[in-house]
Amino acid sequence: MSRWIITIIIFSAIFLFVEIYAFQVIKTITRSRIIKWVWILVSLAIYVNLVYTIFSTPRSAGQTVGFQLAAGLLLTFLIPKLILLLIMFGEDIFRVIRKLFSMASSGETEVFASRRAFVAKIALGIAAIPFMSFMYGIVQGRYNYKVLKYQVFFEDLPDAFDGFTITQISDIHSGSFTNKEKIQYGVDLINEQNSDLMLFTGDIVNNKADEMDDWIDVFKDLNAPYGKYSILGNHDYGDYVEWEKPEDKVANFQAVKDIHPKIGFDLLLDEHRYIEKDGQKLALIGVENWGKGFNQAGDLSRASRLVDKNDFKILMSHDPSHWEYQVKEDDFNYHLTLSGHTHGLQMGIEIPGFFRWSPSQYVYKQWAGLYNEFGRFINVNRGFGYHAFPGRVGIWPEITVIELKKGINNA
Repeated sequence: MSRWIITIIIFSAIFLFVEIYAFQVIKTITRSRIIKWVWILVSLAIYVNLVYTIFSTPRSAGQTVGFQLAAGLLLTFLIPKLILLLIMFGEDIFRVIRKLFSMASSGETEVFASRRAFVAKIALGIAAIPFMSFMYGIVQGRYNYKVLKYQVFFEDLPDAFDGFTITQISDIHSGSFTNKEKIQYGVDLINEQNSDLMLFTGDIVNNKADEMDDWIDVFKDLNAPYGKYSILGNHDYGDYVEWEKPEDKVANFQAVKDIHPKIGFDLLLDEHRYIEKDGQKLALIGVENWGKGFNQAGDLSRASRLVDKNDFKILMSHDPSHWEYQVKEDDFNYHLTLSGHTHGLQMGIEIPGFFRWSPSQYVYKQWAGLYNEFGRFINVNRGFGYHAFPGRVGIWPEITVIELKKGINNA
C-alpha cells in the first residue's frame, strides 16, 4: 500500500507542476477571471473524472469504454500543457541566464513582461496543434480507415499465385467500439478490396468474449473466395483482467476462440492450412501469440511440423517481435509474415515516401508497414480498431492488401 501511496504522490506532484506552469500562460495573456476559472474547472473535472472512473470500475472489467475516454481526455489536454511547460520553462531559463550575464536596466521589467506575453501567445498557438489533433483523433481519426496496397515479389512463388491478393486486418479490439455505422463502413471497405484470401492477425477483443456479441453480425459478412483465416493476439487470452475463479478465465478463452467460426474464420492454433489454386499450393501457418515481454504461447515448430521446407510459406504471428527474434533467420524460410499488435501506438506522423515517426519505433524495430530482410518480408498492420487511447492521431486504422508477384524486383 505504501508503494502505491508514494507513486500517487509522485504523479500528483508532476501533474500539479505541469498544471501550475501551464496556467501561467493563461495568466500572462488574459486578465479575464471567467477564462481563468474555466481553465481551472475543466482541468479539475478531467482529473476527477479519471480518478472516479478508476476507482468505480472493478478490475474484473478491464479497460472499459468509459476508462478509455477518461484517459483519452486527460492525454488530449495534458500533452498540450506539456508543450506550454517546455516553452515557458525554456523562456524562464533564458531570462535567468540573461539576468546573470547582464546588468538590469530600469526598463527591463516592462520589456520582460512584453516578451513573456509574446512567448506565451506563441506557446498557446503551438499547443493548440496537438490539442486539435487529439480531438480529431477521438471524434473521427479512429474511423479514418486507410487501404494500403503492396506488391511483393518472390522468385519461388508458385506460378498459379502470381497476382494472388491477400487482405490483412488486425487488432479489431471490439471492446472499444461504440459506433456501429462507422464500423460497418470499415467492414464494407474491407469487402470492396475483393481479395482472394482474408487473414486476421489477432486481438479480436480487449479482454472478454462478450465484447464481440454486438459485432458478430457485422464481421460475419466479410468474404473471400479462398477463405478467411485467423490467429490469436495477446489480448485474446484474458490476461489483463482479474477473474473471480481460474475456471472463468478458461471458459472465457474458449469463448474467444469460438467467436472465430461464428464470423466465418478458421482459427489456426499452431497449425497450418494449404491454399490450393490450379493444382498448386502455398502453406498458410498460424501461431498462437508469441511476443517479447508478452505471452509466448506460440510454438513455431509445432505449427510447421507438417509443412515441407520447400513449400511457399505465409506465416501469421500477432507480435512482430516474434519475426525479429525467431522467424526472420529461421532455416525453414518463412517467405512472408503478417503481424499487427503495435497499432503504431495510434499516434505519430506519417508523410508517405518522405517521413514517418511514432513513439512505437522505440519499442519495436518493425512497428508499421512492410519490411524486408534476407529476402523475407513482414508486414506490420497498424490495426483496424483502437485500444487504451480512444482515437488515432496520424497513424490511421489500416486495411492491408498484398499482391503476391512472381519475380525478383522489389523496387
